[in-house]
Amino acid sequence: MISSRLTSKSLWRKLSKQFYSTVSLPDIDTIYYCDSKNATEIKENIDLRKGVGDINRVLDIYNSLLKLPDGDEGYRRLREDLYMELNKLPNRTHPAVQNYKDQPHLVHEINAKRNFGTCTPLQFSEITDRLNLMRTDKLGNTCGNKSYYYIAELAELEEALIKYTVSALLSKNFQLVSVPDILSSNVLKSCGMTINSDRTQIYSLDPVHHGPDLYLSGTAEMSLAGLLMNSLHTKEQLPLKLAAVSRCYRAETSNVVEERGTYRVHQFTKVEMFAVTTPEQSDDMLEYLRRTQEELFAPLNIHMRVLDMPPHELGAPAYRKYDIEAWMPGRNNYGEISSCSNCTDYQSRRLHIKYAQDDGTKYVHTLNGTACAIPRMLIALLETHQDPKGKIFIPEVLQPFMNGKEFITKNNKVPKLKLLKIKK
Repeated sequence: MISSRLTSKSLWRKLSKQFYSTVSLPDIDTIYYCDSKNATEIKENIDLRKGVGDINRVLDIYNSLLKLPDGDEGYRRLREDLYMELNKLPNRTHPAVQNYKDQPHLVHEINAKRNFGTCTPLQFSEITDRLNLMRTDKLGNTCGNKSYYYIAELAELEEALIKYTVSALLSKNFQLVSVPDILSSNVLKSCGMTINSDRTQIYSLDPVHHGPDLYLSGTAEMSLAGLLMNSLHTKEQLPLKLAAVSRCYRAETSNVVEERGTYRVHQFTKVEMFAVTTPEQSDDMLEYLRRTQEELFAPLNIHMRVLDMPPHELGAPAYRKYDIEAWMPGRNNYGEISSCSNCTDYQSRRLHIKYAQDDGTKYVHTLNGTACAIPRMLIALLETHQDPKGKIFIPEVLQPFMNGKEFITKNNKVPKLKLLKIKK
């Protein structure tokens, strides 16, 4: 029988290990979440983040569990129920962010908005149509709505952005990793993603033809986190900085006017940063990732604003998150081009990523940040650097990755594609 009068930390830890001795289950901090003294603080955090989770139900199950012998069938069922409820709770929130209410805090702006004078800047879709650089309609024979073909020099610009970004990250001692795009549910859920629900953004593969429990990755963050699953690091190895180029698959759709065109698509290429630190290093690492993003984007000469996001924008895993929004003149609006997040030990407890120190092992902190998301970056670049005479100026830092080209002109080599109706 487990005593209902457990109070010391050592006994709490013993009980926690008893709950989560199976590797597939997350080692959630029961010392914190199952202590009734923290219930009010946890409930306020859930409310601030407008998330799911019921701390009162967690405590009810936990207290019932304490009264049962661990070999009892009811004990095993309650233990699974407790795991399910604990897993719904969001990460804690950085104290500074708790005061932002529903509005982000403006950190600073980068570069001035371009003055177009009397000219009205065109939207990305208008520019690419006039220059024959992209195809987004009549894709029924390939990949359908919210998809695209980049053609000629626009495809070159995509590759230039990737090479420019990877080159800069390698110079900062990031380790480049080639990652898989198909993952299991365990990795996705451990990273904080929701699957198999009405609101999921994750594509699932047909279990009949492709095997059970296979999903398309929405970002390389999940693949990089999965690479480190069940790993133990030395303190001297941290911080660990990884980077990956991958295709990202999103089932999301949007009818919002500001998100029309290729602003929100079903698949795109992205360069991702992922960092692993000690708990003491993670706040500084988040600032480092943000500065890295700013250093990558500023030479592209697009106007941006950096935002410290409020609690309801953090999702379940993030402790703190910065977004960078670029001004898109043709749309006459800002659009998010990147974010970076400190997930503290939310993911590492679920994936069992630890580091060794003198008094045992501790969970690492994980962080992630977008180094370059291609479609939205292309929108910002083409709309900012368009010329009324019908060409696009290429930022100087990208020119070496485009064989020295200084501007993009109309594509006359690849004809506009037409679908022909074939009579039966």
